[in-house]
Amino acid sequence: MERSTPHRIYLDHAATTPIDPRVLDVMINQLSANFGNASSLHTTGISARSVLEDSRREIAQSIDATPSEICFTSGGTEANNLALKGVAFANRHKGDHLIVSSVEHDCVLNTCQWLEEQGFRITYIPVDETARIDPARIASLVTPKTILVSVMYANNETGTIEPVAEIGTRCHEQGILFHTDACQAFGKIPIDVNRDHISLMTINSHKIYGPKGVGALYVRSGVNIEPILHGGGQEKGLRSTTENIPAIAGFACAARLCIEEMEQESVRQRNLKNQLIGYLSDRFDTFYINGDPALSLPGLLNFSFHGMEGEAIRLLLEMDDQGISVSAGSACSSNNQNNSSHVLLALGRNQFEARGAIRISLGRFTSKEDMETFTTVLSETAGSLKTIFSNP
Repeated sequence: MERSTPHRIYLDHAATTPIDPRVLDVMINQLSANFGNASSLHTTGISARSVLEDSRREIAQSIDATPSEICFTSGGTEANNLALKGVAFANRHKGDHLIVSSVEHDCVLNTCQWLEEQGFRITYIPVDETARIDPARIASLVTPKTILVSVMYANNETGTIEPVAEIGTRCHEQGILFHTDACQAFGKIPIDVNRDHISLMTINSHKIYGPKGVGALYVRSGVNIEPILHGGGQEKGLRSTTENIPAIAGFACAARLCIEEMEQESVRQRNLKNQLIGYLSDRFDTFYINGDPALSLPGLLNFSFHGMEGEAIRLLLEMDDQGISVSAGSACSSNNQNNSSHVLLALGRNQFEARGAIRISLGRFTSKEDMETFTTVLSETAGSLKTIFSNP
């Protein structure tokens, strides 16, 4: 007799999402039916090419782009590297200055650090206490040598949504390219690259119930960009490698489902989040939110308890033992547990507070019952912890 697996409550969708069964069905079909190389000229290759281009159209349609502006990549990190390095080297004759927000994903910040080593100049824009950028501040930092501004669409730790449309408009008016990392926002809130005057945009699959290992970079027609991979010239020469057709088809299916269900799902998740905020505010006098609960992604909440920041990791481990998965911040930065969150530091939190946050991120399969269980377990667990490591 098989032992039943206990139900786990997964509240870390900002780190990654489970593959939607409908996406999995598409991928399984492609794994068996379309094993061909999309660059081959025979029927098997042409069939794979057809799926590739259909998927490209699907992704493009979801952001109001044209198919030729979509370059498939291995994920968000590669797309961000391609955007920043590609624009920097292709436009070095125009200037050597980039403006980047101080709360970007590590793959953007580390790419900028590398670019500085290559002789480029980077200006890091501060944020306010909710992690939002002041577009006027960007305009004041622009120089004749500025070639690119990069600000993420929504923050991966706090969920704060940046004023992308205003930033994009200002960049457009000043003739400066604008890149946004939209991995957290894509599929959760409406995005229109034309409305927002976006020059380049990074998106990926595994944040929207698609497979890992696939993403895309939107590159507006006419933008000059240098490839960072060289080979057979796939993806219009921007990303040479044999395309992963099953993953790309899954990505496109996931994007379509998110767009179709976005309005209803956004309302549902925001209601669950607001109920949680209300519960925590009533139950804990020490509860506080990191970020902006209103101008934020529907299902992401970053919070802390005054005086208990030192117990955050223990709290998460205790909850994990009881079948609930939550996060202490970005999973992409979790390899070094001694580091404070650079995002929370940028908000004005001290070193101690920046190590003691809890991030929960809801998803398509999160139920009201899951949230009720979470609040019960959180209350019991938090009540049992001592504050010996907390800030005095």
